[in-house]
Amino acid sequence: MLRYIAKRLLQMIPMLFLISVVSFIIIQLPPGSYLNTLIAQMRTQGDEINMEQVEALRIRYSLDKPAHIRYLNWIKGIITEGDFGFSFEWNRPVKTLIWERLALSLTVSVSSLLFSWIIAFPIAIYSAVKKHSVADYSLTFMGFLGLSVPNFMLALILMYIASVYFKFSVGGLFSPDYVMAPWSFGKFVDLLKHLWVPMIVIGMAGTAGLIRVLRNNLLDELEKPYVVAARSKGISPVRLIFKYPVRLALIPFVSTVGWQLPQMLSGEAVTATVLSLPTAAPLLLGALRSQDMYLAGSFLLLLSCLTMIGTLISDILLVIVDPRIRYE
Repeated sequence: MLRYIAKRLLQMIPMLFLISVVSFIIIQLPPGSYLNTLIAQMRTQGDEINMEQVEALRIRYSLDKPAHIRYLNWIKGIITEGDFGFSFEWNRPVKTLIWERLALSLTVSVSSLLFSWIIAFPIAIYSAVKKHSVADYSLTFMGFLGLSVPNFMLALILMYIASVYFKFSVGGLFSPDYVMAPWSFGKFVDLLKHLWVPMIVIGMAGTAGLIRVLRNNLLDELEKPYVVAARSKGISPVRLIFKYPVRLALIPFVSTVGWQLPQMLSGEAVTATVLSLPTAAPLLLGALRSQDMYLAGSFLLLLSCLTMIGTLISDILLVIVDPRIRYE
């Protein structure tokens, strides 16, 4: 197993290099640069443009050098010093911005993923065992309802309920007193008080789909000959369901861990905007719109790293869930 993990980690190195090149090229594709966007904004606002200052900014951010030179300097800084570059828009080091937002994004995404699984698994198993019953049809209807309600609408509904009925502010992830405060037990408790709304909103988007997939997979497994044979031998229904059918039905969930976390990180932009969450998605969206190349490129690179790490975790979990799979 350790040999397999080491082999996969070595395979990630050339893949990360290719991803970094593609990410940097994508950021360079739109015409102009961050300075062009800044000059256009200044002209729109009627501000006076100092060309000497613009040229100084061009030199400061290495925009006067060819793209391949900027890329080599960027990669060299990441490898040798852990320096992801400088954010033009925020006027701060990229690594400072990324780690601040990425930690909160991972907290929201992991809690949302766990919420989805905790809700989806028992409902899907019960619905499959009690197929074509009133409970099954009711849960199926709730699943379709969950798929049809947009995240931002659910966020607005929960914000309204929390504000009107519970007199509780749910905007952001912290209360105003803790936004700029250093980490402490009080700030952690305050985070938990605000975390439940984005956790439910983002988690509900995947819960309905997980219920349908697990239910259908479990129904297929329950109709296979080995289940019928086990029933004829008098094995208890609960032991029978959880020993083999549920484990095999979980394979689609385990195999998708690799892309679920990056998808949540990059796909929470609308929800994060509605709830005013200080997470990575709004920062990435703003960096792409303003052509803040080092910030946007670093985010794309880290999301790709998460995808590959998640895929490796998925492969390891698949062996645990399904003993028929072996490392090669």
